[in-house]
Amino acid sequence: MKLKNTLGLVIASLVAATSINAMAQGQGAVEADAFAKYYAPDSGRDIGNHGNLLGGSLGYFLTDDVQLALSYGEYHDIRGEESGKNIKGSLTSLDAVYNFSTPGVGLRPYVSAGFAHQSIGQDATGGRDRSTIANIGTGVKYYFTENVFAKASLDGMHNIDSGNSDYMAGLGLGVNFGGGTKPAPVAPVAEVCTDSDNDGVCDADDKCPGTEANATVDATGCVVVAEAVRVELNVKFDFDKAVVKQDSYGDIKNLADFMKQYPSTSTTVEGHTDSVGSDAYNQGLSARRANAVRAVLVNEYGVAGDRVNAVGNGEANPVADNATEAGRAVNRRVEAAVESAQ
Repeated sequence: MKLKNTLGLVIASLVAATSINAMAQGQGAVEADAFAKYYAPDSGRDIGNHGNLLGGSLGYFLTDDVQLALSYGEYHDIRGEESGKNIKGSLTSLDAVYNFSTPGVGLRPYVSAGFAHQSIGQDATGGRDRSTIANIGTGVKYYFTENVFAKASLDGMHNIDSGNSDYMAGLGLGVNFGGGTKPAPVAPVAEVCTDSDNDGVCDADDKCPGTEANATVDATGCVVVAEAVRVELNVKFDFDKAVVKQDSYGDIKNLADFMKQYPSTSTTVEGHTDSVGSDAYNQGLSARRANAVRAVLVNEYGVAGDRVNAVGNGEANPVADNATEAGRAVNRRVEAAVESAQ
């Protein structure tokens, strides 16, 4: 009787300590259930055959997932195999429970571990056996709503005093109370600022007030200066040839792709020669080289013809010394450049 009074005081204290506004199933909530469990004692114990444990439990959520549960149950329908008498007893347990999954409607599996005090009658020897039990269990709860659930459990019980092990399997029905669902977070109120020049930057942060309408500005309200992007082309030719070599096609394609990306651009393709030959001959050779590169841009890579001009500069603009073969090879070239502001 003293044990039952203690249990009642503990339950009353838990309920009194629970916050009214705590989230159901969450930290600070209380959960109560009634259960019926099938009890299978170790055959080595002087108890008798199997029976039932009927009782209830009360749990307190320390966090959204971790729960401390206190339970009390009484044994029924255990018949002594030798004495034939009805074996009576009780089991008081304190367990830590970890609930998996997110709080709310649906399944929440759990595992538990703790200790219990068992007081149960004996079959042949008579009297009562009082033992300390180590509990370990698992199960699943199904929440029909935030506050109503059913559960199924399986428990292993190791008798620390005698070394025997008992088992229980049960069903329960319970309620979870202590509050409603977690309130939705309140969205912060957007700060209202004054933007006199309508550039999207608040006056308090605008270091360049009075910018023109539709101007592109940075985070400080100052006009962003467009950066120019540029692609250059330098195609080399064999001596006295105006045929574009295959290894130059990739560079020409890069220039064509750039011009397609920036359709307002145009370019002038400029041909050059080394100093071997007459001025008139080199003038014509340089023009043929320029037109050969222009033809690749227009015919091979689809750049509009009116966007590409071709001129020949002869031997007038060397970039290397024509007195050496290496220098003359560098001067036999076609150059082009395309630039656009981003």
